[in-house]
Amino acid sequence: MQTLLGLLLLGTVMRLLLQISKADFYNPISQLLVKLTNPMVLPLRKLLPAFRIFDLSSLVLSILLQMLLIVILLKVNGSYIPNMSLLAIWSFIGVIAIVMKIYFFALLAMIILSWIAPNSYHPAIQLVSQIVEPMMAPVRKILPPIGGLDFSPILVFILINIFEILLRHLANNFGLHQALIMGI
Repeated sequence: MQTLLGLLLLGTVMRLLLQISKADFYNPISQLLVKLTNPMVLPLRKLLPAFRIFDLSSLVLSILLQMLLIVILLKVNGSYIPNMSLLAIWSFIGVIAIVMKIYFFALLAMIILSWIAPNSYHPAIQLVSQIVEPMMAPVRKILPPIGGLDFSPILVFILINIFEILLRHLANNFGLHQALIMGI
């Protein structure tokens, strides 16, 4: 049950990131994510419309799934369940942590794939590139390639690491145990 909910949570967060980064909707992997998450997202979309490029229904669904996972883990461990506001804060922190992990591993995959399969047209590689590129473009303006080498991923890794450290401190301040969240 926990694994299934974890995969659903990862799928809804990926769907949210694909919408924010304006990734190719007709990519087969995008289509799979949409088809898997539509039964949960579409009812919420009737209540929560999209706000510009930000899909509130996917975000709310991600937070609700994270909340359900936290409650299940607390029940299994026999721990107390906190009030709804603290649970919502923990869930929001968890979703942000998952987003940071997705960006970390997507960037790592792009670096490795640029060595192994440069200019590949595989749908997964294109999708990872479309997720990473909106994050990399502003950094490349600050730190352009030098001598054919792109050092901007190093700066992005450092920024992701700093943000994850700040997120861990925020989680500790709210009393969130790191074992309850997938991304921390």
